[in-house]
Amino acid sequence: MAGTNRKQKTARDMVLSLALIVVASLVVYFFAIPHDDHAPEIQRVDYRVELITARRAASYPVAAPEGLPSTWKPTSVRSQGKDAGRWHLGFRTPDGQYAQVEQSTAKRADVIDGATQGAAATRRTERIDGRTWTRYTGGRYDALVLEDTPGSTTVVAGTASFKDLTTLAAALKME
Repeated sequence: MAGTNRKQKTARDMVLSLALIVVASLVVYFFAIPHDDHAPEIQRVDYRVELITARRAASYPVAAPEGLPSTWKPTSVRSQGKDAGRWHLGFRTPDGQYAQVEQSTAKRADVIDGATQGAAATRRTERIDGRTWTRYTGGRYDALVLEDTPGSTTVVAGTASFKDLTTLAAALKME
């Protein structure tokens, strides 16, 4: 008879231990592990210093928007001076899409392919502030490519709609 009582205590102890482990696991899961399903807040970057530096160093007129609404959030900026001849400025549009300005003195086809990630020219062009832009589609990003930039290639591209890409292109000032 003594052996039966011992087996019952061992089984009961195992069940209690298991219950304690389950309770501890639930406490850790609900209170110690963050459960934020929202996307992280994208930080706004200040690109003024990089723009001034790029405009001083570049051999071409560097494009940057003026007068975009504050709902357009600048998110990235990169500049490579005289030798590399590259300028990048990225934005989050008001509806949460991505739009960028890319300029480079590199080979035109390479700049367009890199900025659009594989888009091809369409037969559609747009006149925006007196300049002719060609639409590109079919890559990761749709794009507008400026046809008459001396010394560089200018591309406005992204996941944004053509309406938003046009808004960005229209706001560009080249100095």
